[in-house]
Amino acid sequence: MRNTKVYVADAGSADGTARIALGFRPLLDIEVIPGGLPSVGRNAGAHRAVTPYVLFLDADVELAEPTLLRRSLELMQRRRLHCVTTGIHCRDGSFSDRMLYFGNNCVQRASRYFKPFSTGMFMLFDTRVFHALGGFDENSLYAEDYQLSKRVARRRFGIVNGGILTSNRRFQKMGHARIVGLFLKTALNSWNENYFSRDQHYWAQ
Repeated sequence: MRNTKVYVADAGSADGTARIALGFRPLLDIEVIPGGLPSVGRNAGAHRAVTPYVLFLDADVELAEPTLLRRSLELMQRRRLHCVTTGIHCRDGSFSDRMLYFGNNCVQRASRYFKPFSTGMFMLFDTRVFHALGGFDENSLYAEDYQLSKRVARRRFGIVNGGILTSNRRFQKMGHARIVGLFLKTALNSWNENYFSRDQHYWAQ
């Protein structure tokens, strides 16, 4: 792990993110780079990557399962996949928080038979394919991860068993009803590029 390159895209955070991240340098090869909206920060890291695969994580994600990365890579290589994701869980959230993430996981698994999607919380990509698809759309103000994953061929998309842990901060700030509403609107506007370039007031929360 000491040779693992980690890029932290920092969008001018005021909570010490960069300093805390650099504190892990004895364990990981960490570099803080300029960020912005998620699409900008993710692309900035991916353009620096020289490895066959690149993993995108959100800042509030916890990799609680010690075998998750290894199993994700094995699945990617064994089936020659282009993108691999996993389930999302909220250990310390309310019952409603956990149920909404459970619903997301169920819909995500069902989508594999039609048009799969992934969130940027955990998105392992074949680097070559990522660049061939054009990366994340930096004109998108919302759901850039959903947009990109929808462009992955169904047979080249995989979901590894298990999952990552995340916080319930978005539910606390926006409310469950608004999150569900945005999820449904996003699904209904899957092929409407103009929808994603309009401000959905997601990052202002």
